[in-house]
Amino acid sequence: MIFEELDFNSTPIGDLVLRRRRIPKLGDIDVYEVKLGDDFLMSSLFHEAEHQLAKLGLDLMERDDLDVVVGGLGLGYTAVAALEDPRVSSLVVIEYLAPVIEWHKNGLVPLGESLTGDHRCHLIHADFFALSQDTDNHFNSVNPAKKHDVILLDIDHTPSNVLYQTNARFYTEEGLNELKQHLKPGGVFAIWADGKPESSFIDRLGKVFESSEGHTIEFNNPITEDTSKGTVYLAQKSG
Repeated sequence: MIFEELDFNSTPIGDLVLRRRRIPKLGDIDVYEVKLGDDFLMSSLFHEAEHQLAKLGLDLMERDDLDVVVGGLGLGYTAVAALEDPRVSSLVVIEYLAPVIEWHKNGLVPLGESLTGDHRCHLIHADFFALSQDTDNHFNSVNPAKKHDVILLDIDHTPSNVLYQTNARFYTEEGLNELKQHLKPGGVFAIWADGKPESSFIDRLGKVFESSEGHTIEFNNPITEDTSKGTVYLAQKSG
């Protein structure tokens, strides 16, 4: 294995590292990885679940001119997948860690140009969870009175395994009710999570939204030469 550290930053929630490596058995493929403290956050090898997060969330919508929010930028796979839907007219990506936004603006990660070069996409340095609690304003700072059609969230490992303890409040009924107020009638909220669906969280979504479900996403893991699993939770507000 050959490692190259592309960026290192100390942040309020831990040391943030972007690195690139080559794995001999995979050939001449650059693998981009992100770590936060001791947590392995993401790899460019595994992004099927992020793609499905955007696809499944947007597929529930039956209208055009969609206003979409993505919580968590990461390596950009969820945001790029959302922009592949021609019905998306506006995409706001909320990212808590400013260096992650800079990676995309400075071309340190492969999808940076796709996002920064698309006029529909706006990268915003802010705390998604704090913005969600503010039900008087919505996620687009340019037009805070405008609600959203779809909100896609890809930040924590799972609703019960969060990166930072204060995030846990968001996944309660109170926090989900606040999030719901940012959606237009018929709007969709979708979340990526590691591993299999948690029935307790699907039930909690069902207490807040008019419909809720969990989808298991399977994808090949070339490191373990096995299949790994992720989850996309979907919830929809009544029309």
